[in-house]
Amino acid sequence: QVQLVESGGGLVQAGGSLRLSCAASGGTYSNYAMGWFRQAPGKEREFVAAITWNGGRIYYASSVKDRFTISRDNAKNTVYLQMNSLKPEDTAVYYCAADRIGNNWVPEVMDYWGKGALVTVPS
Repeated sequence: QVQLVESGGGLVQAGGSLRLSCAASGGTYSNYAMGWFRQAPGKEREFVAAITWNGGRIYYASSVKDRFTISRDNAKNTVYLQMNSLKPEDTAVYYCAADRIGNNWVPEVMDYWGKGALVTVPS
């Protein structure tokens, strides 16, 4: 059992930056692959970024590649998403997720979810 809590969301102007954090408790956090997903109003939840349990593999959606960076600090039980050069189309609720297997990155196979953090980038 893993509990995930996101923080760091808010409103930022286009071109600005935000850093999201996801604090984990319970279970053996270090053995889980971690991912970020987002969902905008009226749209399906979509993959953003993922990192394996030891940080050896990192994946990004094409829409955020070269702008977002995922990282994890297992000593602090925390995963981060640094978001730079934000665009209005990045506006969404961002969810932290954990997967014990870590070989697929679709919402349906993730084992645990946080409650989400809202990121708003006005046009």
